Amino acid sequence: MKITHLKQLLAISGFILAIGLVQTPALAQQKNDPKFNKMMQDSFRAEGIAGLNRIDQDATQKFCSDPQFANSKQGEAMREKIQKINMDSIKQPSDGKYIGDWKNGEKIAQSGRGATWTDTAETPIGGGCYNCHQIDPKEISYGTIGPSLTGYAKLRGYSKEVVTYTWNRINNAKAYNACSNMPRIGHFKLLNEQQIQDVMALLLDPESPVNK
Repeated sequence: MKITHLKQLLAISGFILAIGLVQTPALAQQKNDPKFNKMMQDSFRAEGIAGLNRIDQDATQKFCSDPQFANSKQGEAMREKIQKINMDSIKQPSDGKYIGDWKNGEKIAQSGRGATWTDTAETPIGGGCYNCHQIDPKEISYGTIGPSLTGYAKLRGYSKEVVTYTWNRINNAKAYNACSNMPRIGHFKLLNEQQIQDVMALLLDPESPVNK
């Protein structure tokens, strides 16, 4: 493997860890081991916009990195607290508009670009939605970690409750499920407000291929 490819892989791995997608029992068991912590620190280095702060866990990530506790009765109260913290962090659209341009939303959903060490702070970040969801019914290759999004609004309707729920879920899925595998797109500012509005249109606009 070329050094440049390895560096990019490490940067991406650090990003995935930081947003809480890596939550294995092995990590939970070793997180308090000094040798393990040193190994983690020595395995990553700051490069470009990929800083070492990406391996620092917040309260949500720490909670979900210990699945034995997170799924226990003792962890239920903490789970509710974690979800409330994440729900309270969600900001509704500043202009009051939830729906943008579905055509732009489709491009964003199909793009996995951005947030790696080779990018700059100005590089547009994609949503990478295709990695986990089927988006267009015509697609033959798509991720299955998350549910299919085809017919999203046709199945759920266009009520205010559905619109608000969808906005919240895209921004911070952990507001509903503390250990959701979905990244906190709004929380980590992976997409800006306009981009989220456009992804909302992809899901909710009747003219979007999602709802055809």
